[in-house]
Amino acid sequence: MRILLAGASGFLGTRLADLLVRDGHEVTRLVRRAPGGPQERRWDPAAGQLDPAVAAEADAVVNLAGAGVGDKRWNDDYRRLIRTSRVDSTTTLATTIAGLPAADRPRVLLNSSAVGWYGNTGDRAVEEDAPAGEGFLADVCRVWEAATRPAEDAGVRVVRLRTGLPLDRDGGLLKPQLLPFKLGIAGRLGSGRQWLPWISMADWLNATRFLLNHDEVAGPVNVVGPNPVTNIEFTSELARQLHRPAIIPIPALALKVVLGGFAHEALTSTRVLPGVLARAAYPYQHPTLPQALKAALTA
Repeated sequence: MRILLAGASGFLGTRLADLLVRDGHEVTRLVRRAPGGPQERRWDPAAGQLDPAVAAEADAVVNLAGAGVGDKRWNDDYRRLIRTSRVDSTTTLATTIAGLPAADRPRVLLNSSAVGWYGNTGDRAVEEDAPAGEGFLADVCRVWEAATRPAEDAGVRVVRLRTGLPLDRDGGLLKPQLLPFKLGIAGRLGSGRQWLPWISMADWLNATRFLLNHDEVAGPVNVVGPNPVTNIEFTSELARQLHRPAIIPIPALALKVVLGGFAHEALTSTRVLPGVLARAAYPYQHPTLPQALKAALTA
């Protein structure tokens, strides 16, 4: 396929681009600077600018663009960036696709979202039919997903990737925890009872590839592992695999000092199950946390 990829320089985008190229697809990356080669095209999502001819060349569009949620301490300005970077990119792609003649439209738009959609679910397990929850990230996900509507209304298959916490030693949830764990100064976050919707990096990549090719799947898809765990279970397993103790809990107040507004989200319990992927018979490579962590730590 000819695939147009937004967010190609990010944590997930770089890995997905490499996989798709290895699969033999032609990947064109959207960039905000001057293109550096024939496989890049310039766009300006903040201004809503994308050459329609670029979208018309694609069989599929994958949008992973957005400022990193855990990259910086949250303040009002960074909250605005988290929201606008997602909504502007999605709106630009969806409206550009919808404006094309029907014969020129890509067949599918895979658009990033997040399990933050569900807010705090406590111990209650949820699938894709659960309504949006409360809180900043839930509000962001609501408008983010709504921004895909023009493409959907134009008849394009739209998949909303409600991604959990991909496990990779070089980024995401795992990277900032490795040094404290190795030094023996890590432990559960807050009470440790909050649920974590993890997924191995290999399964995130393979599930995204799976969704590109399965035309019967549309709408929201929870891209998470089939066996969520609590934070204390995650902490214990990571400590076991690193052969280190995990006996120093990090109090909620300390998280608020370090993370600012993001601390609330870090302590949120989100027990999410991959209902759509399970019904579509997606074959997990790493269905359990021990398997996923082993893969991440030995990669």
